Amino acid sequence: MTPIDRALALPIWRGKAEAVPLGGGITNSNFLVTDALLRAVVRIGEDIPAHHILRFNERAASQAAYQAGISPEVIYHAPGVLVIDFIDGRTMTAADLRQPDCLRAALDLVIRAHRDMPHHLRGAGLAFWVFQVLRDYRATLQSAASRHLPILPGLLDAAAGLEAAVGRIDMVFGHNDLLPANFLHDGKRMWLIDWDYAGWGSPLFDLGGLAANAGLDPAAEAEMLATYFNRDPDADLWRSYRAMKAAAALREAMWSMVQETRSTLDFDYAAYTATHLKTYREALAAFEAGA
Repeated sequence: MTPIDRALALPIWRGKAEAVPLGGGITNSNFLVTDALLRAVVRIGEDIPAHHILRFNERAASQAAYQAGISPEVIYHAPGVLVIDFIDGRTMTAADLRQPDCLRAALDLVIRAHRDMPHHLRGAGLAFWVFQVLRDYRATLQSAASRHLPILPGLLDAAAGLEAAVGRIDMVFGHNDLLPANFLHDGKRMWLIDWDYAGWGSPLFDLGGLAANAGLDPAAEAEMLATYFNRDPDADLWRSYRAMKAAAALREAMWSMVQETRSTLDFDYAAYTATHLKTYREALAAFEAGA
């Protein structure tokens, strides 16, 4: 059964249901399904051990995010299937998130996720530690004889230094995939979606990921950190943050390297890898320079 057939075969539809593929999914197959009563997004995707994605965790985080007022409602779920209320809104871009008002709205969602979602989570929770992800990605890429094998030792050596620089952390329940496309604006408010990688870890990973993926300048980063921590960032915070920002960018690049070896989706992962390796190298240089 094809993903679209699975989406249309769900028992929740009333009357004739129609499905339209949604763009943007680079780990799942996503469809907008309309029936006599509902317009809903159907996400089709199994567990992906190579990326540490377990769908029970995505479902629990999605439900908690709805309870916290951050994400749309989960309407239905089954193994490999998550159905979410459709938000008629615009997907954010990096340029959008560089606008001060838009960045403040996105950051407010991140703060609320970290602060409020633990009160709504049910069941076991996963940890997300980017440096373990990177170590595991290296092993996965080695097993797949990736074309990137020659650069892996240097990347992981740098990652070890970044991990030491991060130091002690405060633990929050993070989104851990703050790409601009995971923010939607419906004209009145912003939403944060797609909780595949949610888990307990450092708030700096979400902040660094948001900054790296949106291309924030240092002034915007300083405002973001001051807003999040309710104080101006000192030298120690800047060092930990810059280290985690570089790690977040490296994780996105190595995620794409893994996808190059295993994905069957119609997406240019090689170009995505190159883009995020460039972002990583710029973030690493900023960390090393203390800029």
